[in-house]
Amino acid sequence: MYQHLVFCVLLLISLIDLSTAARSSPPDNVLEWVQNDDRRFLRANIRVGDLDRTIKFYTEFLGMKILSRKEFPEANFSTAVIGFGSEDTQFILGLTQYRMFDTAVGKLELGTAFSHFGITTQDIYTMVEKIRAAGGVITREPGPVTPGGTTIYAFVNDPDGYSFELLLRPPTPEPLNHMCLNVVDIDRSIDFYERALGMKLLLPTFNNTEEQYTVAMVGYGTNYTQTVVIELKYNFNVTEYTKGNGYAQVAIGTDDVYKSSAAAVKQVVQELGGKIIRPPGPIPFLGSKITAFLDSDGFETVLVDNDDYAKYLKKD
Repeated sequence: MYQHLVFCVLLLISLIDLSTAARSSPPDNVLEWVQNDDRRFLRANIRVGDLDRTIKFYTEFLGMKILSRKEFPEANFSTAVIGFGSEDTQFILGLTQYRMFDTAVGKLELGTAFSHFGITTQDIYTMVEKIRAAGGVITREPGPVTPGGTTIYAFVNDPDGYSFELLLRPPTPEPLNHMCLNVVDIDRSIDFYERALGMKLLLPTFNNTEEQYTVAMVGYGTNYTQTVVIELKYNFNVTEYTKGNGYAQVAIGTDDVYKSSAAAVKQVVQELGGKIIRPPGPIPFLGSKITAFLDSDGFETVLVDNDDYAKYLKKD
């Protein structure tokens, strides 16, 4: 348990830019290799103001379960892993609460760049009423996306202000089904995630001229209702967002962090912007190989070796 929790913490904190010996020169078709890599969304890591309060909200009102929890009193922070199912099959959330603020951590600020998480439910009306009865914030009442439409959704806020979109759908393999990021150039962002991360555009780009935004869903697989996706959102005429220090990063599994980062990501970053902030290589004393980079909008992605991740889950 200790090793796996340290592994989680290393994903939650800012990763140090360490030099790593590169492997042999990557093949010319590395971007084609990315499209065929075995990738899966592992977790999103966020910072919270009160871990107990957040866990209560996510378990009692959103239906999640506590998968692990650990206190680090000597470092004044606590962590928890929470989700709808096992870490080896589902997308989950990693939570961190800092007990003491200092100049490096500062007060929790969500910023405007991260938009929301998405959760599917079979009883959206009951869920919304439970949240309302407990004093929760409902920012959008349940209703169709368009007048007369069949897709029913609502928006609620957790105690820290993180927004959750609730979607009325039949049971799916991934109830925590998407995260939405605000971007300034949606075509560039789609290009980045397709080429650097091997994702696919799962639905045609949707323009909502009335509410002044455009969205695109990218991810792995073929059916956006049965898998996890990243929703990229362009708000008309908005050219800048604040990152804050709440949302940290998304972690994705890969068969080879060296091909993924040293070759594929490096090539795409040079063309579209972004930055490799942790070259591919093993984490000291844990032996897990990872790499980390920023996309063209400054959002962080951590790629984790699939075999290493599976070994740490078994150790728990």
